[in-house]
Order: sequence, then structure tokens, then C-alpha cells
Amino acid sequence: MLAAESTELPGPSSSSKPLLLRLQETLTSCSRSIESGDDDQSKVTVSNLVNFLDSVSDAAVSKPENEDAKNNALEVLSETYRFLCSPSLDQSVIDALSFELPKPVSKFSVVSSECSEFARSIINQFIETCSPRDMLSILCEALASLNETFKSTACVSPLLSGLSKVILSIKRRHFEQVKVTIPVIIMALKTMSLESDGDITELENLFETAIGIADSIHSVSVKLEGIASEKLRSLLGLYILGLYILQAKALVSVSTTYKLSSWLPMTSKLASFLPYCGLSYLGLITGSDVDQMTKIVLEEDEDDYFSYLSNVNLGASLSVIWGQISDEVSQAAKEDLNVVKDELQNNQTKRWQAIGMLKHIFSSCDLPWELKRHSIDFLLCITNGNNSRKLDDGDSDCSCYVTSLFSALQALTVVIVYASDSVLRRNAFDAIKRVLADIPTSQRFDILKALITNCDSSSMIAILLDLVREEMRFERSRRTSIETDEVSKDNNKVSQTTLFWSASVLELVEFVLRPPKGGPPVLQDSGDGVFLLIFFPS
Repeated sequence: MLAAESTELPGPSSSSKPLLLRLQETLTSCSRSIESGDDDQSKVTVSNLVNFLDSVSDAAVSKPENEDAKNNALEVLSETYRFLCSPSLDQSVIDALSFELPKPVSKFSVVSSECSEFARSIINQFIETCSPRDMLSILCEALASLNETFKSTACVSPLLSGLSKVILSIKRRHFEQVKVTIPVIIMALKTMSLESDGDITELENLFETAIGIADSIHSVSVKLEGIASEKLRSLLGLYILGLYILQAKALVSVSTTYKLSSWLPMTSKLASFLPYCGLSYLGLITGSDVDQMTKIVLEEDEDDYFSYLSNVNLGASLSVIWGQISDEVSQAAKEDLNVVKDELQNNQTKRWQAIGMLKHIFSSCDLPWELKRHSIDFLLCITNGNNSRKLDDGDSDCSCYVTSLFSALQALTVVIVYASDSVLRRNAFDAIKRVLADIPTSQRFDILKALITNCDSSSMIAILLDLVREEMRFERSRRTSIETDEVSKDNNKVSQTTLFWSASVLELVEFVLRPPKGGPPVLQDSGDGVFLLIFFPS
């Protein structure tokens, strides 16, 4: 056919090289078989093209010092791009190749920056000439496949960049299509950020591309109205929180050479999306905004949809802590963190909610210690000057928050045991005491008991037992100051203020001295570093 013949690559410089001549023959064969409608032959020729491209990229990647292999890779990509840009190329050929070529051409990005640019150009050519809906599916499939088999930040970058462009091209059902896309993007980012081997430039480029996708979602959302815009804004908000998580975990791989402050420009960009998504620092740190977003985005049968985020509440907490780290970030979020802190200091329920959210940072084993330090500083700030002992326990009930408060306290004990920084350990210990003081007496003993009985560290058990002793001392002092007639008027108050002077304390001591499973008493070694560091800091 004439159309097929016109797709042959012109230029003597191309045909003079055997490798490019083979490429031309393969491309021409693909074009003819596709235009002829022979599906079986088309599959064979397209498969041959993919195998050929893979062999060229593999040769260049396996021998990075081989300049000839690099030049071959660049020339092959260049000729492939010229072929796809031919104005006489039949649309059926472009459509067929768009399903198969994004993945193999992306692999060339590992070879050189020039190859990466050509890979982007080829993918962009498909985006400009093919169905946006098809390209969204094609790029997601290629991204998921490369994420499993070819773990390199360079090779996924053209695909991510392509997704940011194709999102802008979607004409309808924006929310539904973006919703399916985001989990694939997050999983790829998660894998690649862990596979970066501490390469700072690769990580920065990766997250810049991820933010570019957020920009595209934002651009689409502002053009929508009503519930369609609200749903896409909520989806964008959850995506941004997911990026906060990935960014924080990526810091671990570069923490020895990279300071938190180096991430501030990128973090400020993330923070700038929060106001548009209707997210406030107060709503994020208490979890209410996360609940609201999730309700908007999720259907009744999609409870596991956001499992790919690992923990969206962690992202919400981190977004606020970054505001604690830098005024630049809080300004980008259009927030006054001092106002948020004042609200938490004055509202016990919201403070309990915030403590429950912060536990996600304290308990995460793959976050930098510096982020945990700032989180503990934030916790100390919102509990500053607060003492629930001064309140009437009858007016405070944290029953529905007991589990999250216990988890937060337990996570803080882990910080004490494993942190190498003595100041961080001491601050974590102070935070434990303040959180306990913020819990009504009626539940404080039960939480302390649970902390002791679920603790594996003998030194930490000793520290917690000392807190029990301190509670007993305080309780005794309080009892002696209460008038006899006031005690008789409130038997309930007496029962609550004598919890630490009861048989339960003796049972707790017996649990430590005579473990239920047998063996020696659970007592700390006299030379235990944790115990000495808390009570006898240098």
C-alpha cells in the first residue's frame, strides 16, 4: 500500500548503518501488517520491534562505559521518533504501537539524559495523537510493569511525565479515571524512592515529576464545578498526603548526606496544595479532614482502596510537622501554627485526637529521627502548661481515645529505647509524662498497667514503674489535702483518686517480680543504658 511505503525512513545517513537499517525494516514491517488488518502477523511484527528495542537498550545499560552502545541507543530512539512523527503514518499504526512502545522506550532513559528526552518525546507523540483514555491505561500498565521488573527512577520518569500530560487531555469522567491512576503512581513512587540508593538528584527529579502530576490534577479540577470538583479536590488532597509519606521515608536513604532543610522548597510546594483541597492544619492533625476526604472519595465497597497509601493519617500528621519545622512551609499552607497550637492547648478532646494522630509518626520505623524529634517538640508544645489533675475527672472521659492514646505512649517508649540522641530520649520521656497527666485518673492507671505488661524492655518497665510510684505519691498528697466532709459527698471521686492505692498496684508489682510465664523478675540491669540515660543524663 502507498501509505505503508511512505512510512519508510528517508535519508542516506540512516540506511548506511546496519542497526538502523534493521530498525527501518522492522518498523516498515509493523506498518504493513497493521494496515493490512492481519492481526496475527501484526502481533509478531510488533513483538519483534519490542524485542529489538529491548536488545539495544539492554546492551547500552549492561555496558555503561561503551560509547558505541550509547550512541546506538540514541540513534535508534531518534529514528523511532522520526517514524512516529511522519505525517503520512496511518493512525491505526500509531494506535497499535502506542500499546506496546511506552515501556521499552522508557528503558532507554537509564542510558543517558538525551535518551530520556527522546523517550519523553515518543510518549508525548502518542499522547497527542491517541485516545487520552487509552493512553492513561497504557501508561499505567507500563508503569506497573516496570515497577516490578526494571526498578530505576530514570526509566519511570517519562511514564510519570506522560501521565501528567494525559491527565490534562481527559475530556470526561475525570474523577473516575484519576482515581484509578493514583494507586499505580503511588506504588511506583514508593518502589523507586526506596531503590534510589541515596541518589539525591534522582529523588528530587522523581518528586518534582510527582508534583507535576498534582499540578495537572489541580488544573483539571479548577475547570470543574460542584460535586465533580469537590471529589477531584479530595482525591488530590489524599494524593498530596501520600507524597508527604513517600518523601519522609525517602529521606532515610539520604539522611547521612541530606538535611531536612534541603527538602523545604519541595515541601512548600506540597503545602501550597492544602488550602485548595480544603485542608487545614487543625483538621489534619485531629484527623477530621482525613475522614471527610475519605468519605467523599470512597464508595461503600472500597474500604481497601487507600491501602496503597500505607497510612494516610501519617501523611496528615507529617504535613503539620513540616509546618513546625519551617515557617516557609506553614506560610505556603496559609496557616498560623501558633493558632493551631493554642486551640489544641485549650481543647482537650482535640488534643487527644492530635496525640492519636502523632502516634503514626512515633511508631513508624522508617522515618528519620529528626522528624520524630520535631513531632515530640510539637507534642510538648500542645501539652505545655496543661495538667488534667487540676480538672474534675468526672468532666473528662477519653474512653473512645484510650486505644490511640495507649498506642501513642507505647510508640514513645520505643523512641526512648532505640533513639541514640539523649535529648530526644529525655523529651520523649517528658512527653509520656505529659500525655499521662492529660488522661483522667480513672483511665490513667489502666493505660500505665497496659504499657508495663506489654513492654519487652526491662529498663522501660522500671521507668514506667517509677511513674506508678510517682502517681501513688501524688495521690497520697492529694488525699491528705481533701476535707473529710468533701470526700463523703463524692464517693465516686474517692474511688477514682485512690486507684493507685489499691490491690491493683500490688498485682502489677507481682507481675513484674513474678512473671506469669516464669523466669527471673523483669528488672533492669544496673548498667542499662536507657535507664541510666533517663534518670542520670550526662
